[in-house]
Amino acid sequence: MSLQHIQQRSDELFESIVAFRRDMHRNPELSFHEVETQERIRTFLTAHDMESTVCAETGLVVLIKGKNPEKAVVALRADIDALPIREANQTDYCSINDGVMHACGHDVHTSSLLGCAVILNELKDAFEGTFKLIFQPGEEKLPGGASIMIREGVLTNPDVHSMIGQHVMPLIDAGKVGFRSGLYMASADEIYITVHGKGGHAAHPHQTIDPVSVSAHIITALQTIVSRSAKPSIPSVLSIGKIIGNGATNVIPNEVYMEGTFRTFDENWRAEAHQLIEKNVNGIAQSLGARADVEVRKGYPYLENNPEVTHRARQCAVEYLGEENVVDLDIWPAGEDFAFYSQLVPSTFYRLGTRNESMGITSMLHTPTFDVDERCLRIGPGLMAYTAIQELAFRCES
Repeated sequence: MSLQHIQQRSDELFESIVAFRRDMHRNPELSFHEVETQERIRTFLTAHDMESTVCAETGLVVLIKGKNPEKAVVALRADIDALPIREANQTDYCSINDGVMHACGHDVHTSSLLGCAVILNELKDAFEGTFKLIFQPGEEKLPGGASIMIREGVLTNPDVHSMIGQHVMPLIDAGKVGFRSGLYMASADEIYITVHGKGGHAAHPHQTIDPVSVSAHIITALQTIVSRSAKPSIPSVLSIGKIIGNGATNVIPNEVYMEGTFRTFDENWRAEAHQLIEKNVNGIAQSLGARADVEVRKGYPYLENNPEVTHRARQCAVEYLGEENVVDLDIWPAGEDFAFYSQLVPSTFYRLGTRNESMGITSMLHTPTFDVDERCLRIGPGLMAYTAIQELAFRCES
């Protein structure tokens, strides 16, 4: 169970793991509809002598038991769903499902965990404890597949003591990985607002209650929630990303519809901000003669990396890749439903570099041109396996 053996097996599995990734990339499925994806994963696991059980309808869970399996349990997670994006890449593994694309690297996460599973299963006579492998649906859509799997008991029977997640990062070169201890990713809530006014001819605004003007006041005022109500020490983001008025050059509409997001890293402030959003929207609309419907839909909590688990994982990466290939991360205000796990179990969520400027692989996540340098899959499975084995050994000795 030496480091060199795990590195060698990861290298030997590279071609088969890349082949699985490309097949999954060609056939993406949206959140909670990952029926064929689930079957592909199950088929791969069966071919490598591993059994799986269904969780959250389209998810799978695998137990790999070593000696004394009850001593400790470490969970590993990969998400399996795709995004509603039309792929613009021209590759032989381009999505064949029009309007659906693996633009967030979940094909890489799944493929990497499958390779990791093969390595761990081959070594099960050499370690104590149990690994719980979680292939999770619906990361990209509320309420988040993680919350459903937790509700169905994925962290119990047997109870999980530590958890590890891996996610691609196009800002880091392939061959490198990144870690951050403590606060890492933001909570992610959705804002839905409809401003009801009174439409009419744009040449006679005095005869209307202009919901466009009211909405402009609301959008401007919402920004002061972050700039004037949040503590400067708490990072926060409030953005309105969608506005529909459906008027015309000479028509003031009856209503305006808006959507946005609020993100932060503190649960108490998060709850306070929700109240301020509703109060500001309703107050401004009323003061200008309009009426507003506002809903703040609570999404994923903030993600916090346990300092001790992250320190051990980072040290494993240094041993596996060398200090020069391990980087420190800044906070990342995107949302991630792995946060549901990290709120309950000591966890670490690290980044696998996928960037290669010489190959033109530089596009960001959630874009139609996102792709990865597949050489990341030469190290991804082995690094996760080595990290998991060391974490399990620590838990068994504790």
